[in-house]
Amino acid sequence: MSKHLFGVVVTSHGAAANNRGDNEGNITTLQKLLWNGAIHTTVSAEAMRWAIRYYWQQTLGSNAVNRRWNEQKSDHEWQDSLWKGWNPDVSGGVVYADDDVLGFMQALAASQETDTLHAIPRRQRELREAEEEAEKDEDLKALEKAGEHKAKFEENLEKLRAAWDRLAAFSSDQKDEIKKLEKEIQALRRRMDLKGVTLNRRGVLEVTRAISLTPFEGDITFNAKSGEKTSTSLYGTEVHATRYQYGFALTPEGLHDKSRALNVVDAVTSLSEVAGNQSRFLYDFSPDSVIFRWTDDFAPRILYGFQLNDGQVNFPEIVRRVEAKDIEPSELILGGAIADHPDCQKLMGASINRGVKSAADEVKRRIKQSLKLA
Repeated sequence: MSKHLFGVVVTSHGAAANNRGDNEGNITTLQKLLWNGAIHTTVSAEAMRWAIRYYWQQTLGSNAVNRRWNEQKSDHEWQDSLWKGWNPDVSGGVVYADDDVLGFMQALAASQETDTLHAIPRRQRELREAEEEAEKDEDLKALEKAGEHKAKFEENLEKLRAAWDRLAAFSSDQKDEIKKLEKEIQALRRRMDLKGVTLNRRGVLEVTRAISLTPFEGDITFNAKSGEKTSTSLYGTEVHATRYQYGFALTPEGLHDKSRALNVVDAVTSLSEVAGNQSRFLYDFSPDSVIFRWTDDFAPRILYGFQLNDGQVNFPEIVRRVEAKDIEPSELILGGAIADHPDCQKLMGASINRGVKSAADEVKRRIKQSLKLA
């Protein structure tokens, strides 16, 4: 039976602002939603996924991730925009950590490169499988038909390659000839049943939206740009002094490299800049407290398990589920400030750690043991 890692994190108290560039007039706004009847601020899961990828780029090395952040250009750069590591028909490709854990999706436009790397090998594989299936079923009629389709495909493939060679030989001023040959190539692709290529992998790591533990009261700071003053020099920023909580789920069996589950634990316990306008604010998104659950259960049952009452972080719903025997306490690993909470006494059998990092070490030990990792 597959093991599943679930977790819920609550950050330290801090002043959060955004870096999305969304404005209402001259006010830079926070993302908000209605939560339990009140307005709360929220941070997208994509922002945290970005932070996880960036953390790996910094700690595992830039060659560990496919989608690298270039600080000078303030933009992403791909190491392999065709995801060759996931193509069974291409040798020597690399399966990067971020692609493996976080997934990807890219619709590739029809081109000679796309057809050569993806569409043609995929269609050839389909034709081989149809032939093998007919042989297995001893269906002579289907076998003959499959052979004809395969031979016709190879015949058209030679024509397509010849057309590509002719196209490469044209000069840019031969527009009419190029247009005519491109139509011929499109017709050949249709006859060969070469379809558009969408590369995708669903992320094995799933992350919830982060939601503030306290409602948003509408706080705004007013500021002025330095230098010569203009009509746009004055601006305001919505600021929320709060904690955030978010949850995550991971089934290591779905990873190409199961040991990357350990990298996920390291990233979650070490996230820094996720939400916040970093040129003006620093908001620490690392856990003040964390609860991990390593279990055979398919359901997390701990997401959004934290509450704030009279300034103290509580987790009554998680305690209730343990007492109701929906959660086995031995599956829980708690770390951080909540280790001193009196309700921990109701979780007999759970691993209670005063440090977030020591809780991470314990869950990594269990992962290694269960998955037989070195």
